[in-house]
Amino acid sequence: AAGRQFSAATKTDGTLWAWGSNTTGELGQGNTTSTSSPVQVGALTTWAEIAVGNVYMVATTTGGALYSWGFNNFGQLGHNNTTNYSSPVQVGTLTTWLHVSAGQYHTAATTTDGKLYAWGYNGGGRLGDGTSTRRSSPVQIGALTTWLNVSCGYAHNLATKTDGTLWAWGLNNTGQLGDGTQVNKSSPIQVGALTTWSKASGGRGQSQAILTDGKLYAWGKNNTGQLGLGSTTNYSSPVQVGALTTWSKVRAGSDTTLAIKTDGTLWAWGLATSGQLGDGTTTNK
Repeated sequence: AAGRQFSAATKTDGTLWAWGSNTTGELGQGNTTSTSSPVQVGALTTWAEIAVGNVYMVATTTGGALYSWGFNNFGQLGHNNTTNYSSPVQVGTLTTWLHVSAGQYHTAATTTDGKLYAWGYNGGGRLGDGTSTRRSSPVQIGALTTWLNVSCGYAHNLATKTDGTLWAWGLNNTGQLGDGTQVNKSSPIQVGALTTWSKASGGRGQSQAILTDGKLYAWGKNNTGQLGLGSTTNYSSPVQVGALTTWSKVRAGSDTTLAIKTDGTLWAWGLATSGQLGDGTTTNK
């Protein structure tokens, strides 16, 4: 996972490693010393899923616990305060966390019993609790127990349910919620009527999602072609990217998108001014 000037990765032995900038303790080393080589985060060998926010990190363990550390100015670490932490600290006492995702300054996660939680900065209604109030501890979003996965964009969110529906909420200034409008939503709204959504990813003003049949859809901000639709026009509703049915995974970035096909090939499009597409050029695609 890549954050703002730092990176993190898990190994097959369950350890967690981080490197790069460490100005607020985001590397989890108990200090604020930056490093250009991977350093192990703590001694745990049970890390399961990691998510990186702007300058903070959250991670689950195989036992269902959730930890966070780094920048905490809006309570995005979930420790009921706004104190930065330079080492992993467990979020509450729950051991049923399933999937976790981090946005700019907000965090969202689902549990094994299908509940959805969010915390941190709430501008644009990005927490989904019907308010714009910041939360420094996890708050449950509604009462449903059918949430499966969640992806935080820069200031919006996408989430799938067990029935295959896709939901979105938060900032909607470029149509990233996919409801045909540019109106912010402080509670989850369903995206279209399809019930075959498999994976979704939110970026900075853009959204990408894959169906169970391998089709890829995109919507929202498109100023650098990050939607992959052959134009630079924003779209406020999902549009299929090409005609292929072989997409397997997708990740929406700031103004760039990466995706993997079922044949194992890696594809990229969007902004390339720093070479982030990996095609040997700095030309947007």
